[in-house]
Amino acid sequence: MIEVQVWRGDASGGGLARYAVPARANQTVLDVVTHIQREIEPDLAYRFACRVGMCGSCAMVVNGRARWTCRTHVSKVAQDGKLELRPLSNLPVIRDLATDMAPFFDRWARARGQFQPKDSADGAVPDEFAVVPPASAKRQAADAGIECIGCGVCHASCDIVAWNPDYLGPAALNRAWTLVNDVRDGARRERLDAVAGDAGCHACHSTQSCTERCPKGIDPSGAIAGLKRTLFWRVFGLDR
Repeated sequence: MIEVQVWRGDASGGGLARYAVPARANQTVLDVVTHIQREIEPDLAYRFACRVGMCGSCAMVVNGRARWTCRTHVSKVAQDGKLELRPLSNLPVIRDLATDMAPFFDRWARARGQFQPKDSADGAVPDEFAVVPPASAKRQAADAGIECIGCGVCHASCDIVAWNPDYLGPAALNRAWTLVNDVRDGARRERLDAVAGDAGCHACHSTQSCTERCPKGIDPSGAIAGLKRTLFWRVFGLDR
């Protein structure tokens, strides 16, 4: 058996409830949560969708570390047959293991994380698709961070987010960096202005928890450093 402690409650408070779950071969943490919801506590709130590491919606804090539960095997993380499951840190709790992701995506909007095509200012559709050489430096810089699926693991792992509620956070800044390097985008100046303030990239202390824990192997710390360099050169009129 696996001894599982699960945080139960809502934004007003709660506590850990204890459950015993049968141990099985190749069992994931999401399997454990599903067993509790289907066999023991039907009202347990949590999120999941794809179960194969495509959507990121099943992310939780497992034994003190934010993880995708669908890709995390119990045998790799259980300590003496014990698990402790909590909702993602640095986000409001809706109920139990489900968090409100709106503040996370609000930061993307503040960092101007939406693609703004250069050709769309007048609403006209371009006659041809833009060609971006795969070997170009900017294309490679954008490609390094483009696989982010917005799971929130980096956000939940970031000490700066915990200390500074206004901080844009690693995911939003990583998204901004991919767009700063997208030569098709027409909002580079506005985006750099958005990430240059006290709540932007300069607030990062480079602790690199985001990079260490990203399930996709993305380097948000490197993206933030890239934004810092770009803003530095912009002061001298050398926008690189």
